[in-house]
Amino acid sequence: MPQTHRGAGRFAPSPSGDLHVGNLRTAVLAWLFARSTGRRFLLRIEDLDRARAGAEAAQLADLTAVGLDWDGDVARQTDRMPRYRRAVVQLAEAGLVYECFCTRREISEAPSAPHAPAGAYPGTCRNLTDRERERRRQERPAALRLRASVTEYTVTDELHGDFTGTVDDFVLLRNDGVPAYNLAVVVDDAEQGIDQVVRGDDLLSSAPRQAYLASLLGLPGPHYAHVPLALNEHHRRLAKRDGAVTLASLALAGLGAEDVRHLILASLGLPPGTLADALPSFDPARLPREPWIFDPPSLTDRGRG
Repeated sequence: MPQTHRGAGRFAPSPSGDLHVGNLRTAVLAWLFARSTGRRFLLRIEDLDRARAGAEAAQLADLTAVGLDWDGDVARQTDRMPRYRRAVVQLAEAGLVYECFCTRREISEAPSAPHAPAGAYPGTCRNLTDRERERRRQERPAALRLRASVTEYTVTDELHGDFTGTVDDFVLLRNDGVPAYNLAVVVDDAEQGIDQVVRGDDLLSSAPRQAYLASLLGLPGPHYAHVPLALNEHHRRLAKRDGAVTLASLALAGLGAEDVRHLILASLGLPPGTLADALPSFDPARLPREPWIFDPPSLTDRGRG
């Protein structure tokens, strides 16, 4: 049995639609990482944006169906707005926030700063005068950006080792007042005692921004493990257009939740059974480092047979 650990891991889906098998595989991995280290496992619904009616309930049902359990109540970001605003005030009082009036188009068309990667904010609004800011306020509401003092930051990831990524003046509050993902996830993880973040490796590039922001807020950074994604046969990110990729669609083809769990465990080199059965065999060092290629037609043909 793993030793009891005071920290926690988590799975944090956005309620924008049904989970597909790639999402479920990441959830299973987050559960295995947490439980194998004696951590609590928490579930957080990241519903600040893109929430679809009924999606949260469907996601919770699917997670339960594949055998996941979690500790405590489900947390929702929409219940936590005061926490995000306090963090922005803390940063503003330290002189680390400024108003930005740029549209996405203006940012995409602006010349990049030297050596900055594509998509990095070029600092257009960083040094506006008071008069310029007042004039721009008449045109559109402002977003709030972090005034970063570094251009890159290094995190350590259990699967990727040391990773150095870009840090730009990223958005903290959108111009509609909604907290941005990078702010919310840092505040949430620290406030919930989450010290282990297991998620898809498409989010590895955001980890340096988040770890840097945590340092500015005086918060501990979590241990990271960015795991390979599930891809379709064309090596593109799995999506509903690939056919039978959700529990509901796979069930119609004859594959139940238990079958899907066994497929997920097999893709991780773990024996079939319950998640508790797989736990003794779980070793992060032995996890596949390549994406899982998920081919629904071959699986559904098997289910019909």
